Amino acid sequence: MKFALFSLMMNIPNSVTGETLTAQQKFQNVLNQAVLAEELGFEAYGVGERHGEPFLSSSPQMVLTAIAARTSKIRLLTTVTVLSVLDPVRVAEDYATLDHLSQGRLEMIIGKGNDPRHYPLFGITEEEQWDSLAERYALLKRLWTEEHVNWQGRYRTALTNVTTQPRPFQSSIPVWHGSASSTLSTELAAKLGEPIFSSNGFHPQAKYKALIDHYRERLAHYGHDPAKAIVGAGGGTLYLANTNEEAVRKYCPYYNAFQSTESAKHNQSPFRDLEDNIERGPALVGSADQVIEKILDYQRAYGNQVLSISVDGLTESEQREQVERFARDVMPVLRREIPSTVWNQQGPYAKQSEIHA
Repeated sequence: MKFALFSLMMNIPNSVTGETLTAQQKFQNVLNQAVLAEELGFEAYGVGERHGEPFLSSSPQMVLTAIAARTSKIRLLTTVTVLSVLDPVRVAEDYATLDHLSQGRLEMIIGKGNDPRHYPLFGITEEEQWDSLAERYALLKRLWTEEHVNWQGRYRTALTNVTTQPRPFQSSIPVWHGSASSTLSTELAAKLGEPIFSSNGFHPQAKYKALIDHYRERLAHYGHDPAKAIVGAGGGTLYLANTNEEAVRKYCPYYNAFQSTESAKHNQSPFRDLEDNIERGPALVGSADQVIEKILDYQRAYGNQVLSISVDGLTESEQREQVERFARDVMPVLRREIPSTVWNQQGPYAKQSEIHA
């Protein structure tokens, strides 16, 4: 198994210390996280995209560019790029630039996002999100792979003889499809034969497994080999301690604080409390042995080769402690137990065609 650390750059008062980071402190915190992730052997670091409080991640391409300047090997993910509301020309230019500045370490995860506040900001309705995503991604692919593009669609003005600059550094920037709530996302990924990344963050395992199963079924329908399906998955919240009881006690204030935010309320979590989430949901809270057992159980259900985790909301010292404990006590076991063909090529710059080889 391969591992990604990611942040949505959630910036709320710390529920234990009461401290609130300034925006500048939070940006530096994320940069330091990414450097630590590379030092500890994580294969990737991701920054999500949100457009409203309590998140500061409205420009993940800018943050990832700063991370690229401070790192040399770790792959850079967008978790996710909300392509349903973005101009594909601007996306093509921004992320091709990042691809060059990172020397080809960029991988994009696209999606419609799970925060409805961004739709009125960018002039589409929530009902249009899937059509918008499909159209904008089709254009983005052409802009990255073709020159002198002529195009006409619904969600931006027509293009005539357009070649975006710069051209991507990689021959093909890898793109994953974020999957959280609808078979429309897995359908698009399967039709194109591209990998998916399950959010696996807010609901019981069965909901996400159904989407992943649909993806594999539709891969076969479109003539792709489902045995070669590439699946990544989130891991829910992470908090490790010497015992399960200690982990629950220490993490519970953080969990309750996040669940009280408007963003979390939108997700309509079916879990009564943290203990219920640990028992029936994706939360990775407990001893190292318990967390390993849970990850293995989910992996048997999903068949994922990549796992992403986040330590948002904790104090900076706890963030470091948690990432270090995960790298020391959990990652080596899962690397041995779960084979992964993702990012196995020599050097950090495995291309999409190589990933599917």
